Amino acid sequence: MAMLSRVAEHLYWMARYLERAENTARLITVNTNLILDLPKGIRPSWESLIAITGSHDLYFERHTGSNESQIIRFLIGDTRNSGSILSSLRSARENARTIRDIIPREAWEQTNELYRRANERVTDGLSVRRRFAYLKEIILGVQQLAGIAAGTMSHDAGYEFYRLGCNLERADMTTRIIDVRCQNYQAEQAEALKAFENILWMSVLKSLTAYQMYRRHRQAAVRRGDVVDFLLRDEAFPRSTRYCILEMEDCLQHLPRSEQPLKVLAPLDRLIKECSPDKLSQKDLHHFIDELQICLGDVHAAISTCYFEAPMAAEQGQVTQSQAA
Repeated sequence: MAMLSRVAEHLYWMARYLERAENTARLITVNTNLILDLPKGIRPSWESLIAITGSHDLYFERHTGSNESQIIRFLIGDTRNSGSILSSLRSARENARTIRDIIPREAWEQTNELYRRANERVTDGLSVRRRFAYLKEIILGVQQLAGIAAGTMSHDAGYEFYRLGCNLERADMTTRIIDVRCQNYQAEQAEALKAFENILWMSVLKSLTAYQMYRRHRQAAVRRGDVVDFLLRDEAFPRSTRYCILEMEDCLQHLPRSEQPLKVLAPLDRLIKECSPDKLSQKDLHHFIDELQICLGDVHAAISTCYFEAPMAAEQGQVTQSQAA
């Protein structure tokens, strides 16, 4: 393989960190809007965002409470949280800096500028009044970077690693949102929830900017079973788990020595194709998504072992990023 494992790994993690920053910004924005739309008794807690991002233990190691301001600071600007927006953008920037002779100059400049502005204006993100504009700028900045990469980066092996990272991170976040949101909504009082079910599941779709595409393709009311099926199994929507799996498969088919990662990806593909999520109880859906997330972790491990560790990982200067897997 002509590409050094170090370069491939930086491209992979650059994409993952950028996607992570965008996803976190989307979650905070949608949760803010949802809290404004719902009566106090059935509003989703801010703590649910900690669960979605998988940082529950880390958060409560350092905090005794879970009010809005504490959680927003943790998710946006806490540099001790490797999954915060600021930490993710900083990590994306460091990966881009290391390979700035590989990626388009515009991609490096945009990544650097996005981190710089996010860092300088982090107090805006912590302000209720200025938070929306701050998060919108993060989302649009990451989307601009995706456009730069797709439109100006050679679609060679490096670009395939960039796509791999983006789609793996995206698939992971989609499953997390479905799992945590389902659990939260099921836990509310049944009668109180029923009246606002449409709004609740609209928020799940909006977390992934999926509402318009759902209505366009499903032409159905917003219901739990239909939403879960769309977000897990739709083959045309870019943030559905099934779409991300197909994209990862396509990436790997364009890379050499991909037999093992493809072999690990196959069971995940079968799980999605053969399931009927609209027929699963809440408990069964939770177990199903747990299985999906384990499989996604296995895919990451297979990619890492195949391309980032052996036989080329003996090169000096390799960045260790397993903690963010």
